[in-house]
Amino acid sequence: MPDDLLTIVTDATFADEVLRSPTPVLVDFWAEWCPPCRPMAQTLSALAPSFAGRVVFAKLNSDENPATTRDYRVMSMPTLMLFQAGHPTMTLVGARPAAHLRAAIDNALTPYVNR
Repeated sequence: MPDDLLTIVTDATFADEVLRSPTPVLVDFWAEWCPPCRPMAQTLSALAPSFAGRVVFAKLNSDENPATTRDYRVMSMPTLMLFQAGHPTMTLVGARPAAHLRAAIDNALTPYVNR
């Protein structure tokens, strides 16, 4: 993803960048050794512009940030979590096609009462 479309978060910055964000944040928990993580990053890069202003796209290297990875019980890579108002509201594990991700994010952003 181009740098202007993502936020890199760490154990030290997770609370400020994700939990306290007024905008929903989609966190990509990834690892260097993870084969499907690279294509997933490309898919997220392609989707990010269509969610500009509505969702912040973030990446967290799970190997370098074990505390956050452990706190959210991330066991497989890639794992995507959407955080809204400081709470995870959607979790997807494994690589997904762009259309599936777009629909899942849109659905998670829609208030329950409107579904």
